[in-house]
Amino acid sequence: MFDLAWLLFALPAAGALINLLVGHLFSRKVIGWVASGAVIAAFLVAVGIFFSLLGLPAEQRIVTKHLWEWITIGDFSVGASLLLDPLSITMTLVVTGVGALIHIYATSYMSHDARFQRFFVYLNFFIFAMLILVLSDNFVGMFVGWEGVGLASFLLIGFWFDREDEMYGSYADAGKKAFLVNRVGDFGMLVAMIALWTAVGSLTFLEVFEQVEHGALTAGVVNFICLMLLLGAAGKSAQIPLYVWLPDAMAGPTPVSALIHAATMVTAGIYMIARTHALWHMAPLASEVAAWIGVLTALLAASIALVQTDLKKILAYSTVSQLGYMMLAVGVGAYGAAIFHLVTHAFFKALLFLAAGSVMHATEDVLDIRRMGGLRDKMPATFRTFLIGAAALAGLPLLSGFFSKDAILAGALAHNPALYAIGLFTALLTAFYSARMLFVPFFGKPRDQHLYDHAHESPPAMTIPLWILAVLAIVAGVINLPVIHTFEYFLRPAIGRHSLSLTVELIAITLSVIIAIFGVLMAYARYIANERWPQNLAAPLKIFESWVEHKWYVDELYLATIVNPLRSLSSWFASAVDKATIDGLVNGVGGLSLALGERARQLQNGSVPTYALSILIGVVVVTLYFVFALG
Repeated sequence: MFDLAWLLFALPAAGALINLLVGHLFSRKVIGWVASGAVIAAFLVAVGIFFSLLGLPAEQRIVTKHLWEWITIGDFSVGASLLLDPLSITMTLVVTGVGALIHIYATSYMSHDARFQRFFVYLNFFIFAMLILVLSDNFVGMFVGWEGVGLASFLLIGFWFDREDEMYGSYADAGKKAFLVNRVGDFGMLVAMIALWTAVGSLTFLEVFEQVEHGALTAGVVNFICLMLLLGAAGKSAQIPLYVWLPDAMAGPTPVSALIHAATMVTAGIYMIARTHALWHMAPLASEVAAWIGVLTALLAASIALVQTDLKKILAYSTVSQLGYMMLAVGVGAYGAAIFHLVTHAFFKALLFLAAGSVMHATEDVLDIRRMGGLRDKMPATFRTFLIGAAALAGLPLLSGFFSKDAILAGALAHNPALYAIGLFTALLTAFYSARMLFVPFFGKPRDQHLYDHAHESPPAMTIPLWILAVLAIVAGVINLPVIHTFEYFLRPAIGRHSLSLTVELIAITLSVIIAIFGVLMAYARYIANERWPQNLAAPLKIFESWVEHKWYVDELYLATIVNPLRSLSSWFASAVDKATIDGLVNGVGGLSLALGERARQLQNGSVPTYALSILIGVVVVTLYFVFALG
């Protein structure tokens, strides 16, 4: 199967090209199944490669497939090669598996959109770019995929570029915001690649790691490189201070939110750090910075999610928070726990986004949970699947999110109790807002009778992917049960070994269970039983209420310190430099040419004597030149 690995990215590329070139000849049903079929076929290839890897001894589960020579400039050489190991194949299975379900869902969700063909071209292109990112065996190939998913994200977030509303403002601006913020992180990636090439002379992962193990990099250099990689990861994986693009990205169609902002693109930064773990092992400073950025991102985003009223915005800030947990895990060296949470999060968060899309489908695109209520009676399948996803996100026992979040918290507890304490408090907030976004729209009495009366269950093309993801959200935890850690053992050839004591794991499990259940009970008491004790318990935090409601004024801070000054500077350049200086110079040259032309035109007056006189003067001038020049 390894020789067929090129099909992994070739199939989505073929789907995109077919729909781009001849999609206008197809019906919408055919367009949808061409796009979906390409991703399903790629998933089947990934499954075959997965079992081929399992058939090898653990120490041989790193296979490189060279496709062709790509770049050769002097001593700089990069091949188009694929790295097939447990880490890359895990990411590939997630991208193609979850991606296929979202494609199928989108065939119904987007069925009435005027740009149906374009949407699936973009969606296939995104899958293609993401697979390039996770399969490349070198930094340059990964960066090509990195930029590809950035472009695809821009196109998909701003897909409804002609829309504008109070919640998201201009949808086109949301796409531009994502694109520009990610460029800041991309700068860090480029600097890290340049530094690596300068220090090691290679950008191929295995060669770089071998050189690093032999002491090719000093502590200062490797910390600098990892900090630049962290900047790149902060952009893609929405960490402080570059997380601000992801909540606005909810302006894109819901399948885009599920695919890009839950299951794939936003995890690229986490994958990149796990892939370069050999560097991070030698960079304790950068790792500590990553851990603190991750846990603070988790706390900040969770606090904002508590008060959001837009269902997709709650899920957006939840995604930022869960990405913070993953960053915390890689920062403390628990790479297996980070990838485990990446996988389970892909299942339950894609499920929640798609269920939110089902709610939108039933309520004429309304997302304000304050207008909902009692929807569980009108949408039983959507309610049950949303319940499973919310329970997994809350970390309730025996669901996948419980096991993966517990693994991260256990790693934090073993590394630094302060990180663990913040992470545990954030888990309480997570359980509370997860239950809130379930109780408010689905329980109680209808708050908007017209909305309730017109609500209905979604068609099977939308509910079947929900049930598949719901099953995965329930059972995925068994792949990495505490103490056994089967999944982390599978990943070990690619990410190394990270072990914890049984005592630490038992403490983390016990406290996680207590916190998750307590958070859900608080939400039940507040929103179902209408008891006052949750508000009394949270009274000391009232001083932060205004800050949280305004999302800690981060966007306002960026507007005041970066966006508005840049706009003012740009306006000055446009008027003083561009219009007055450059345009003035160009217009002046043009005006001078016109004036000279007008003077010369006056000589052409149509009078024969004037032309004769001109000839005479010309003859005299030429004669005088030769007389004096030849002496």
